[in-house]
Amino acid sequence: MARRALFPAGSAAAMAEIKASPGMISGDHVFLTGMTGSAPDGSMPEDPEDQFRRAFEKIGAVLKEAGLGFGAIVEMTSFHIGLRDHFDLFAAVRARYVTAPYPAWTAVEVAALRRPGAVVEIRVVAAMETPLPRPPR
Repeated sequence: MARRALFPAGSAAAMAEIKASPGMISGDHVFLTGMTGSAPDGSMPEDPEDQFRRAFEKIGAVLKEAGLGFGAIVEMTSFHIGLRDHFDLFAAVRARYVTAPYPAWTAVEVAALRRPGAVVEIRVVAAMETPLPRPPR
């Protein structure tokens, strides 16, 4: 099965440190690494809404590398610190990006995230609108 790593501009160095790809096309799907809302310089904004928006913008950049938009997302898992404190705000920001038919979504409260100061990490799976050709057998 064909696989291809996706690296939006400016992401390769940071991802090389942790030996991961921001996204991976495998078959008819794109799998994204969990995205936090860090700024381009690596700092973490204190404002949760800013973090949520930045995380979705990073997701959009990876999807764009695959030639997709937010409508291709079929599954989303969001990991939260303080889920009940900011769920409504997160849901409002999320609603600016997802479209019908809405993806499956699970929101999970966690004790910690890898990035200091992060209050959310979002992982998505998207379906390729035009599947990659399968290699000949």
